[in-house]
Amino acid sequence: MPTTHLLYLHGFRSSPQSFKARYLANIIAQRHPQVQWWCPQLPASPAQAMAQVLAGVADWPSRSMAVVGSSLGGYYASYVAQRKGCKSVLLNPAVAPDETLAQYIDSHQPLWHQPANAQEEAIFFRAEYIDELRALSVRALPPGGAELGIFCTGDEVLDWREMVQRYPQAQQRIVQGGDHAISDFATLVPEVLSFLELP
Repeated sequence: MPTTHLLYLHGFRSSPQSFKARYLANIIAQRHPQVQWWCPQLPASPAQAMAQVLAGVADWPSRSMAVVGSSLGGYYASYVAQRKGCKSVLLNPAVAPDETLAQYIDSHQPLWHQPANAQEEAIFFRAEYIDELRALSVRALPPGGAELGIFCTGDEVLDWREMVQRYPQAQQRIVQGGDHAISDFATLVPEVLSFLELP
């Protein structure tokens, strides 16, 4: 079924101003204006982030909605897809963020896509967020819907082999080389749109 509602979830320290989010938003606006698009700025607290997202998509139709998530947003996307029973696109998704983000506890992290000199434009990563991340794990559950995973072997932040193992039922697109940000995302968008059934 064609996607009518599309949610994009950015990664840790990222924002709706990331290249991938803006590029996909522009494509949807130009080619598929009938599709409802939402890319919220997520708070640092995983529990608050998912409460905000689930409230925002509460009335979205599960059969025709989809969620795209990048990095930590990919971890969140699996949770949302499981709760809503919808499709998901996972872009270099974080597999075990409760482990990989532990190094950032009690530190201020500026947003990558905004000036870092303003206090309100930085996030403070608290110890309790690790438990909040663990509570969102759906690894032991079947996928909420069809999955497309785009995994770059050149990801300098996360291990693509862990992504392959984590998402065995996904339609996997393994990109040789590349990087965590998926700098050549524009070349992969047609595959994403096809998966979403948006010609």
